[in-house]
Amino acid sequence: MFTRTENFKEFIRFYPIVSTIIAIHFALYLFTVLPFFPNYWFFATFSGVNLYIMEGEIWRLITPIFMHSGFAHVLFNSFSLVLFGPALEQMLGRGKFLFVYLGAGIIANIATLLLEPLPYIHVGSSGAIFGLFGYYISIIIFRKNMLSQQNSQIILTLCGLGLVMTFLQPNINITAHLFGLLGGFLLGAVPYYNTKDLSSSVSGTTSWASSQRKNISFQSPLKIIIWAVILILVLLGLFFR
Repeated sequence: MFTRTENFKEFIRFYPIVSTIIAIHFALYLFTVLPFFPNYWFFATFSGVNLYIMEGEIWRLITPIFMHSGFAHVLFNSFSLVLFGPALEQMLGRGKFLFVYLGAGIIANIATLLLEPLPYIHVGSSGAIFGLFGYYISIIIFRKNMLSQQNSQIILTLCGLGLVMTFLQPNINITAHLFGLLGGFLLGAVPYYNTKDLSSSVSGTTSWASSQRKNISFQSPLKIIIWAVILILVLLGLFFR
């Protein structure tokens, strides 16, 4: 599900929204570094600045989702989107996936506006990417048949580690991470919420967590190594500044 086997042309054809978002990432990055573009203007105009948003520059609730502060930042965030975006785009369809991605990112930026000081400046797609994790969690809880147990475990593990790293790494927009995750979860949960599924899923997740030490010894060493590398790259993407 999270392993990509498509070639470049197939990837673009199968996942046009993910492909377009990544293209925007790199286009905006190039606009901020190539000398024949007004680099400072692009960054100053499209980054998130709470003070300017309060003064009416509402587009800054959206544009920071696509802006990044350096090559490594844009590269690893885009890698995270390549890894976890296609499966959700395929499950939801193009329009709904775009709505979830932008919705979670905007929720993260609104929370940043309300909870961070007016001079606060922020860029990056981490809030929207956390929103994808939040939506996956809503699927795990309310629509179990859409994800295998193995893929559910991968999502829960990455989400848990991501939350821990959010509070350990410096220069992280903690508000955007938390509210992006919450926003993505709510966008997926509200249409399907019921108390019975919630209680059952919490119980199942607790049982899974307690059994991981026993189960990990039965995993293929190569598989563990592959997922360890993927995990490191994802965490770099979400937390590099």
